[in-house]
Amino acid sequence: MAAWDLTVTVEDLGPNAPPIKISVTSDLHIGGVILKLVEQTNLKKDWSDHALWWEQKQQWLLRTGWTLDKCGVHADARLIFSPQHKPLRLGLPNGLTLKMRACFSNPVFRTVMGICKVLNLRHPEELSLLRPVEEKKKKKDKDSSEELYDLTDVPLTAGSVPALYNGMPAHFADSPKTEAVYKMLSVSLPSPAPEVIAKLYRPASVVDKTHIHTRWLDSSRSLMQQGIQENDKLCLRFKYYTFHDMDPKYDAVRLTQLYEQARWAILLEDIDCTEEEMMLFGALQDMVSSCQGMDDLESALKSLEVKMVGDSNSTDMLENMTAPELNDYLKIFRPKRLTLKGYKPYWCNFQDTSISYYKSKEDRYGEPIQQLNLKGCEVAPDVNVAGQKFCIKLLIPAPEGMNEIYLRCDNENQYSQWMAACKLASKGLTLLDSSYQNEVKNIQTFLSMQRSNSAAPAAQTDDSINTHSLVSPRYHKKYKTKQLTPRILEAYQNVAQLSLTSAILKFLQIWQALPDFGISYFMVRFKGSRKDEVLGIANNRLIRIDLGVGDVVKTWRYNNMRQWNVNWDIRQVAIEFDGNINIAFGCVNADCKVVHEYIGGYIFMSTRSRQQSDTLNEELFHKLTGGHEAL
Repeated sequence: MAAWDLTVTVEDLGPNAPPIKISVTSDLHIGGVILKLVEQTNLKKDWSDHALWWEQKQQWLLRTGWTLDKCGVHADARLIFSPQHKPLRLGLPNGLTLKMRACFSNPVFRTVMGICKVLNLRHPEELSLLRPVEEKKKKKDKDSSEELYDLTDVPLTAGSVPALYNGMPAHFADSPKTEAVYKMLSVSLPSPAPEVIAKLYRPASVVDKTHIHTRWLDSSRSLMQQGIQENDKLCLRFKYYTFHDMDPKYDAVRLTQLYEQARWAILLEDIDCTEEEMMLFGALQDMVSSCQGMDDLESALKSLEVKMVGDSNSTDMLENMTAPELNDYLKIFRPKRLTLKGYKPYWCNFQDTSISYYKSKEDRYGEPIQQLNLKGCEVAPDVNVAGQKFCIKLLIPAPEGMNEIYLRCDNENQYSQWMAACKLASKGLTLLDSSYQNEVKNIQTFLSMQRSNSAAPAAQTDDSINTHSLVSPRYHKKYKTKQLTPRILEAYQNVAQLSLTSAILKFLQIWQALPDFGISYFMVRFKGSRKDEVLGIANNRLIRIDLGVGDVVKTWRYNNMRQWNVNWDIRQVAIEFDGNINIAFGCVNADCKVVHEYIGGYIFMSTRSRQQSDTLNEELFHKLTGGHEAL
């Protein structure tokens, strides 16, 4: 068989290096081509992740056993020898941008599985990638100031479920830098200022909402096939609103990112809610931020600074490793103990994660009356600013159940310090933790909200509370801060006893109960109609919406669906329902593959069961969503 020259660009030789020419025959298999290339480069490195990309055909040549003839490769083919895993900038729902390696040769469905495995996000089938909304002109300005958290060096573990170490995947526990990034994944970032929210893109109408969903990538094709290049930015978002087997014990990152996606949908008016619901959403957001007190975020940022910049204070810290203490007279009341009738003053010492109390300050060098270990306890406020009541309720685990103890402080300042210390101690953190001061500030902020609500109208609200950042811009215009604060505070009273996880779950529960929850909109034209209409796709139904008045014209449920298919030549989706009801439509501003994938994806989600929750039937997903372009 006659030999001929094949031209291949090897990315690892640099952008200015000339392509390599190798002599081949048509019966040489792809693996043989790669072997010849590697020999000719004279580079000693691990080439196992490399593969050939055929530029004109926009496809990877991954079947190394196939011959050039079988692949259809001839002398005019422009091939690129490139790594299959490349860095990608990934925007998360909580506003964090990660730089991490992703597979550019697998279908996007499998690429997302790989990304979710690194981030410890269970049920990756619920998420997908979409192109960011910003225009290309603005991209350079934005990216220059964008903060990136680099995870390109994080090694991938074998096996389907990553091994956990200290509650995080083992591959994050290798360095303080990656450990800090992982903590930030499970922390809700603080709301930006109202003026920043007002500048962000908000859909003004249902037509605008249809544009959002045109940006989803095709799950059956690879990143390279869809024009995504190395270091491009994509957004990772929940695409299908059916959240399977949500367990706070294993889903810290998943829960936080879902909460963030819901929060931003509400703040940017992507989903409508009533005024009462908005006030409750505002109160729950404040609850979440005060519960975590930004403490995890602070300590995560701190350790990132230490790792990336080098901490100049590290020597001072080593000299002051003994944790600071709190010492003061507090009143203590134990409802279950007959020995303490009502509140009695005691000299209290807070050290590490324990409170020791003595009869008086003079007795502090002797044995304490009792030492309370607060690690794992429940801490709740019992406060009335107007009545000058500043109490801390502690439920401390004991062999016979929970011991209930009340601490009463004299003033706001004392309460803020002791309450912050108790909250940290319940998580096993000491006063040395960098988040302590933040926690104190958060508690003082909450007290000032109460004060502004109960005080005379002349009293000014604390400037540090920006309630406008907890509601959507519609309410910035409607209410001033001093009108908004009492309303959010009123809603706050109903949720003040919730823990962090309970507050997030409550937020998600109310979000899921909204009438427009989980509807993805597309502009379509129904067969036989002369005007454009909107099709809403939800987890259990399709909705036809009149564009002129925005009213729902018709609803079709998936459980009445007999079959659906796509005529790929005219790009039309046809669906048959029970009772000989047939509908057909073409998509106006999105590829019909996106709509087809949405419908098939929701039907796939409904096939999942709790028993087989760890195994994912990828083949069935592609059968239901891929059409003729599937694997």
